[in-house]
Amino acid sequence: MKIFTAAQIKALDAFTIQEQNITSSELMERAATACFQWITSHYPIQKPILVLCGMGNNGGDGLALCRILIQHGFSAKAVILKHRETFSDDASHNLTSLHHQAPDDIQILEPGSFVTGIDENILVIDALFGTGLNRALDEWTAEFVHEINELPNEIISIDIPSGLPSDVLPTKNAAVIEANHTLSFQLYKRSFLHPESSKFTGKIHLLHIGLNEKFIEATHSQYKIIDKQVVKEIYKPRNSFGHKGNFGRAQVVGGSYGKIGAITLAGKACAKAGAGLVFTLAPSCGNNIIQTTNPESMFIASGEKFINEIKVNKSINAIGIGPGLDTEAATKEALLQFLETNEKPLVIDADALNLLSENEEHLLKLKYAAILTPHPKEFERLFGTAVDTMFQVEIGRAKAMKYNIHIILKGHHTAVLTPSGECWYNMTGNAGMATGGSGDVLTGILTALLAQGYTTKDACLLGVYLHGLAGDLAANELSEESLIAGDIIDYLGKAFLTFKD
Repeated sequence: MKIFTAAQIKALDAFTIQEQNITSSELMERAATACFQWITSHYPIQKPILVLCGMGNNGGDGLALCRILIQHGFSAKAVILKHRETFSDDASHNLTSLHHQAPDDIQILEPGSFVTGIDENILVIDALFGTGLNRALDEWTAEFVHEINELPNEIISIDIPSGLPSDVLPTKNAAVIEANHTLSFQLYKRSFLHPESSKFTGKIHLLHIGLNEKFIEATHSQYKIIDKQVVKEIYKPRNSFGHKGNFGRAQVVGGSYGKIGAITLAGKACAKAGAGLVFTLAPSCGNNIIQTTNPESMFIASGEKFINEIKVNKSINAIGIGPGLDTEAATKEALLQFLETNEKPLVIDADALNLLSENEEHLLKLKYAAILTPHPKEFERLFGTAVDTMFQVEIGRAKAMKYNIHIILKGHHTAVLTPSGECWYNMTGNAGMATGGSGDVLTGILTALLAQGYTTKDACLLGVYLHGLAGDLAANELSEESLIAGDIIDYLGKAFLTFKD
């Protein structure tokens, strides 16, 4: 699924209207009907509803929705903010239609007025301002939004919470409706996928309104969603006549005294994600732990308490390095020497990233397109701070192109950034995965996929989706609170089975 800008969505609407030979009011009616259907499937007809409408097209959606609700027996009322001189054509059309049907259920608020005395049982629908808003709310409209946010009522935003931009993130203290649910139309807005917006959007629901698929397919976007359809096209079922040699030799490198658990998790995940053979290079102090807890992995010793040399057999197909590695001087020297000559597909995580961050020019040593998997703080150490998470992604895109690397910027919607400038947001995963060792598991999964012959990009897309999906399956059964990194490994099998649906 692609992510479009507000301008592209406007063009998509216009193309749909022209191609399907419908009016803009008819498309608005589709949107309002889709919202009505969602509301009726979640709330009883006895639920009183207040629809807050602006004078633009988002307000038109709200006016149409209010009319449909009343037609079907709901107790609904529209409150219109007179925030400009004239209504948009479609909003005016729907105001007229609503007035003919229920003139007593419309209230127009003059500037400076507010809604007061709302019973907390009333469901509030936000249809004040949509994607056409091109500036932050101020004065009366901003104060009105702040007043609504103070109410205890449940709020549903239509298309986008009023005051939230589509293509950038709101400034600190911006006036934005804080919705419990957002009913958006067919495609995600990019701002929905960043943590700064989560308190505004609540739970997001995409409603299909028949927007033109040809336009969506033909229109370019560097921003996309990793969903089941994407990964099912990537996933390669096993050859029934294959043997362990056909599914790749993977080597994970890491661990130090007190941090052997990290590389153990990476090795276990690597085996569970399908690598034919897994080798674990770690200090000798981890031998007994790794051989006992992960007997599927073959152990290679390097150093006593920390790694002092990185040895890789020519038969190895992919390498994952960093979990529990530590930042000893000898380990740093070993890492840099290894990068000088390595030509294997490579995943770099954790302390390996921290060692590279001491000098960004170290990234020039990556002769083979590598995968870097930083969380936001590791990203900052590598590439500097950013004003917000969306700008952080933009920095990551630039660095991925500059150094010909893939960057997996971990978070709730993990972003995969490619050397061609693409940004793929992942839609699996949950807050229970914010636990020690979760990133080590991802390193193992990615290394296994590379070893099996997936391209670097495909390994990234499939790997983060699998990682998040296994976490979701585990959380569904165990709860987010009790989820630990090892549970993600245990549920990888069930995650793979979903590709066979």
